Amino acid sequence: MAADDAEVLIWHPIGRDVAEVLARLGANLTDSTMTRLRGHFAMTLICVGPAAAEVEAALASLAADGQLLATVRAVSPDGEKVPAGEPYVMAVHGADRMGIVAAMTRVLAEAGGNVTDLSTRLTGSLYVVVAEVDLPPGVADALARRLAVTAADLGVEVSLRPADPDLL
Repeated sequence: MAADDAEVLIWHPIGRDVAEVLARLGANLTDSTMTRLRGHFAMTLICVGPAAAEVEAALASLAADGQLLATVRAVSPDGEKVPAGEPYVMAVHGADRMGIVAAMTRVLAEAGGNVTDLSTRLTGSLYVVVAEVDLPPGVADALARRLAVTAADLGVEVSLRPADPDLL
């Protein structure tokens, strides 16, 4: 960035308000995903703390004007961790058409892959899919070839590459 450039982060007021309600309740936000989808702010939050009914009651005032649709439910703690596979990133891009996500994730599943995160974006006529996946050891090369065949049938491009480890 140039010296006079500024990076601005704008967080939707609903997200801020939900976070404040949870903090007042003593809820510890452990996992979350938040994004804008076609102008709508969408959140999935996992919290440790108060009971689901208490959280739902506390969020009711934010939902009263129709700006927030909140569904609150208790979730069980993580069970035994299944050994993770090898982390990869699959990226698909091309002209928008029906069935891209279904076809590509079917190929991943047939190879024993597990999608751990997936996002899509439509920009004009360009459709982009980015998926983080765990793969069984040793299947990446054969899977990349099968993905390429499926992508060609759909008229899109695909890449499969090892994921960079997260730096925390």
